[in-house]
Amino acid sequence: MEQKFDRKIFTAGLLMKDLGFLIYKFPEIIGALRNKNISKAFREKIMSVVTAVNGCTYCTWFHAKQAVSSGITQEEVLNMLNLQFQADASEFEIVGLLYAQHYAETNRNPDDEMTIKLYEYYGDKTAKHIILLIRMIFFGNLMGNTFDAFLSRLRGNKAENSNIIFEFIFFILTALFMVPAMLVAKEPEI
Repeated sequence: MEQKFDRKIFTAGLLMKDLGFLIYKFPEIIGALRNKNISKAFREKIMSVVTAVNGCTYCTWFHAKQAVSSGITQEEVLNMLNLQFQADASEFEIVGLLYAQHYAETNRNPDDEMTIKLYEYYGDKTAKHIILLIRMIFFGNLMGNTFDAFLSRLRGNKAENSNIIFEFIFFILTALFMVPAMLVAKEPEI
């Protein structure tokens, strides 16, 4: 029985759409990274929660390291990666982390009610910034997963609804920075 690669990946259209969005929103992304309401630790918790849902090996490794360097304990990072973050998150962070998890679990189709709650709790500016951070890490997750999808295909485990030509072109275009990431990424030593 053929195994399937079961992580979310890019299609050519989705890659172009997301890349265009992030380029267009670049000034706002800078604002999100400077938002005083979103500490470095909170930002890394958001990144870790989305990555836990999407399963990107490279992002897991990188953001676990970043989270520890931002002051999050090793135990807290493991809890984030296991989606058991409620006990470790501050009251201020819970709504954003639940939204990040929901956003990833619904494959970028969050319930309107959840989005309204996010905006009501954080206000317009911080809610938009949280969503931008989620979109950024989602993009990174799909990059890593799409790279892995090609490698998985070579082992006989193709991704559902994937295209070998797109996977190959994506692999070639991203290999310059993904191969070094692949070589250093490993399960977080936390």
